[in-house]
Amino acid sequence: MLRWALAFLIIALIAALFGFGGIAATAASIAQLLFYIFLVLFLVALIFGLISGRKPPV
Repeated sequence: MLRWALAFLIIALIAALFGFGGIAATAASIAQLLFYIFLVLFLVALIFGLISGRKPPV
């Protein structure tokens, strides 16, 4: 998902460079949305991993 966010960010930068403002804004919005979804899923996985993770050997 992070790769998709980076891909849309690159598309937005290229579109902005060539003057396509509408496409750049849309691609940037999609990239931002995907990044936030990735961040939430990462934090949820991190919390569950810490809660149910392996205990260190004694």
